[in-house]
Amino acid sequence: MLHFFEKGQGPALLFLHGFCESGEMWRYFADSLSTQYRVLCPDLPGFGNSPLTSPHASLEQVALQLEEWMDALQIQNPIVMGHSLGGYVALALLDRMGARIQAIGLLHSTAYADDLEKKEMRNRTLTFLKKHGAAKFVTSFVPQLFPEHRRIELADAMAQAIEDGKRSSLEGLLAYTIVMRDRVDRLGELQQFAGPKLLLAGTVDGSVKIESSRAQQSAYTHYIELEGVGHLGMVEEKEKTLEVVQNFVREVLK
Repeated sequence: MLHFFEKGQGPALLFLHGFCESGEMWRYFADSLSTQYRVLCPDLPGFGNSPLTSPHASLEQVALQLEEWMDALQIQNPIVMGHSLGGYVALALLDRMGARIQAIGLLHSTAYADDLEKKEMRNRTLTFLKKHGAAKFVTSFVPQLFPEHRRIELADAMAQAIEDGKRSSLEGLLAYTIVMRDRVDRLGELQQFAGPKLLLAGTVDGSVKIESSRAQQSAYTHYIELEGVGHLGMVEEKEKTLEVVQNFVREVLK
């Protein structure tokens, strides 16, 4: 069973968190957006308070779980927003549900599959996790998501992100590292989707390079870059990122 929180009433906004995160990362967004919308923030299986249902997880399985969860909650025509891994899940959900999704937003994410360099990095992650465990990995991994020049300024947010990341299970971290490494390119499915599509990119994102975001921007109806932002715009520049999301949602629903 997926653990989640929801807030507000109205059109459904579904927020999917990234790797080493949980639904709690969207709390500030939910507080702001719930005055007009029904905001739902699940913990993906293996993160936060949602158990991993299979050690051999796939994006397709996670998408199926989310679809069944949405059916049970009578969530119809949602606008789906995903951060990083959450973006990969959102694309798998789009592939599964098609026109039953009203719009999709990728935040610091990509429709491309991993390239060879990224696959090798995933393999090193697997080796590190098996040798050192989840807590040590999270402590070293999470700070790298923040731009180096702002790590002192954002120390409190970084500490909070590390604590949230430590709620991830070792099995979940291993499973999703493999899932991300082996995922397919979904640019074609994204291009075929007729609804509104947002890509939000950070110009100094170390995980999703800005060159990669720019290369795929024509596949989206809305493309926004945040100058000097790394992989966590919703933490580094809360207000700017929230404004991007609000404007996109407003345009989708007008």
